[in-house]
Amino acid sequence: MWGGHFADGPAPLMEQINASIGFDKRLYAHDLAGSRAHARMLAAVGLLEARERDAILAGLDAIEAKIEVGEFDFSPSLEDIHMNIEARLTEAIGEPGRKLHTARSRNDQIATDFRLWLRDVIDGVDGLLQDLQRILLSRAEAHHDWVMPGFTHLQAAQPVVFGHHLMAYVEMFGRDRGRFADARKRLNESPLGAAALAGTSFPIDRTATAEALGFDRPMANSIDAVSDRDFALEFLAGASITAIHLSRLAEELVLWSTPQFGFVKMSEAFSSGSSIMPQKRNPDAAELLRGKTGRIVGSLNGLLMTLKGLPLAYSKDMQEDKEPVFDAADNLRLCLAAGTAMIETMTVNREAMRLAAGIGYTTATDLADWMVRALGMPFREAHAATGRAVKLAEELRLDLPELSLDQLKSVDERITADVFDVLTVDRSVASRTSFGGTAPSCVLDAVAHAKTRYL
Repeated sequence: MWGGHFADGPAPLMEQINASIGFDKRLYAHDLAGSRAHARMLAAVGLLEARERDAILAGLDAIEAKIEVGEFDFSPSLEDIHMNIEARLTEAIGEPGRKLHTARSRNDQIATDFRLWLRDVIDGVDGLLQDLQRILLSRAEAHHDWVMPGFTHLQAAQPVVFGHHLMAYVEMFGRDRGRFADARKRLNESPLGAAALAGTSFPIDRTATAEALGFDRPMANSIDAVSDRDFALEFLAGASITAIHLSRLAEELVLWSTPQFGFVKMSEAFSSGSSIMPQKRNPDAAELLRGKTGRIVGSLNGLLMTLKGLPLAYSKDMQEDKEPVFDAADNLRLCLAAGTAMIETMTVNREAMRLAAGIGYTTATDLADWMVRALGMPFREAHAATGRAVKLAEELRLDLPELSLDQLKSVDERITADVFDVLTVDRSVASRTSFGGTAPSCVLDAVAHAKTRYL
């Protein structure tokens, strides 16, 4: 590989630390695609004869066929996917194989392969996110009027409907899709032809190879082309935020599936038992989904640390960019599929949610709002009066709707019997008709609108 400059081969330990074929072989299809585009361009500008181009293309096809049936021998001594393919090509077709590397370097090759691979991953992740949104939308529509407690500080706050709660995740995953789309747009420039770092003196056509590979344009600066890994960081940042959203959803599934909540029952397909406690039904899939968040965020932090001190252009440290991205992509796709399946197969307990919705004086804000509307009180005065009503109910061990009119009048004598029209959880959620609110009618509107935006 090193021509005539090196007399001796690498030490076994050097070979071990230097080789990347163990993980970058998954880029084989993208490496072959880049080589095909490069060969066709070289022929078009007169740097290869047509017969040489055809021999190279046929040889690359044969290599791909062997890889796909598991008959290709990946050699650690050849370091990486590029040299493994080039060596096999040269062995098979002779001199034309040696000409393929004209006007390119492994530096621009790997940058191109990595972008092509990650572009495909982002497209797949977008599809998985859309699948998750589709299931959430279906369940939100089915449960658009199922009352449950809404929480702040994990304390009962106000009644909401289950469909409204699920729609929050639809919006979160929609933003995730937007982040990946933005990252995809920025990564879709071609490094191919930047060579090692300075470009090349050969009369190549970088626009042609960019177009052949589906890129929007060639990258404008050859140094940036081989040293940039922003696209990998952006993917990992998007993956980390998505993982956090998945983790929050998983945490709620874990809480909701406890006997103390009893809001949902996870499918047996995504639960496990205990080796000692026969009654247990553990939400292990949700817990594992929650646990993988740290792994994905760790990949982002690891690559940030790898890149932070590197001078331009390429350094061998950048070989460490692929493993964290591969690991994060694998785990993100697994978590998205598992999250979708768990939401689709869980059973929701309407009565348990409804019962919990009324615990904790969750219609107190409705009482304060009624005082503002019906009695013309400033909200702060109404807030204080409602606080006194809650304190009275706590002392009597009653819920707000269970207080008598006389008891409520002891808080403020202007209160009338009309107040009881707003103190039930159903009236509470039905009244929240502001845009984006939890009223069942608003939830149905939100579902219909989200379907047009996301599906």
